[in-house]
Amino acid sequence: MTTDVRRHAPRVVSLLPAATEIVAALGALDQLVGVTHECDHPREVARLPRVTSSAVDRDAASGTIDAEVRALASAGAPVFGFDADRFAALTPAVVLTQSLCDVCAIPESEVDRAIDALDVAPSVVTLGGTTLDGVWDDVRRVGGAIGRGEAAEMLLASLEARMRRVHETLKAARAPRPRVAVIEWLDPLFVAGHWSPELVRRAGGVDVLAQPGAHSVQIDVDAVRAATPDVLLFAPCGFDVNRAARETEALLQREEWRWSSRCSRWALDGNALTSRPGPRLVDAIEVMAGIFAPDLFPHATGEYAIRIG
Repeated sequence: MTTDVRRHAPRVVSLLPAATEIVAALGALDQLVGVTHECDHPREVARLPRVTSSAVDRDAASGTIDAEVRALASAGAPVFGFDADRFAALTPAVVLTQSLCDVCAIPESEVDRAIDALDVAPSVVTLGGTTLDGVWDDVRRVGGAIGRGEAAEMLLASLEARMRRVHETLKAARAPRPRVAVIEWLDPLFVAGHWSPELVRRAGGVDVLAQPGAHSVQIDVDAVRAATPDVLLFAPCGFDVNRAARETEALLQREEWRWSSRCSRWALDGNALTSRPGPRLVDAIEVMAGIFAPDLFPHATGEYAIRIG
């Protein structure tokens, strides 16, 4: 891209970590002028102004976080703080937000108020994909809004090629499909919905608890047991792999989880792999494939996955 084109590329504020990752994957980091407090990938975004903050201690245990979020909701208080003055000072031409989850980002209504106060209204792209196809459509929409439509198509072609390689490898080997349960919160238990069942299927497994596109729902341990999974994946939303492993190990020591010792049990980096509807969902497919079919794919250990027990 020429210097002149870069000079006229729209200034972008991302109000969702997944949107930040999409912009980066499209080669447009230089267009980002503001992000959220949770945007941490790629590392270069650490230098950018933050326009949000959290009212919840994100380093607390799962049960504590859940209690704090419920208390804020009962009081009608926001989970996230929003620096409207800093947002306005950044003069964005494009704002990337979401409509999927009030616990994942600031509510649309608050974004709308901040935008209404601007002298020049920016273009607003609201991400809301709940399936892989929906997420890929969001990538296209972001690409179109920030002048990177061609880059979006190239990125999607690359992601499709990676998914196809996994599929063809599994098909050629006639690999058996394990029964899989994906847990996205530990206290209380929530089963992972949205795109997670598709990740499992494309990685060679069968999700026994959720349907593609459906919301994540609370579940009890007896329902998990009754689904007779072969593989248990614990990927708490927003947790890295080490934090997920610590809480999972504590959970599985409880008497009601004793049955799970017969399963293959893994803690995953939910923050990187499963929580964010962006390009790294394909990383999740590759990591899961290494768990389900370790003879066919690289072992899923270390950075993204830790075996429990």
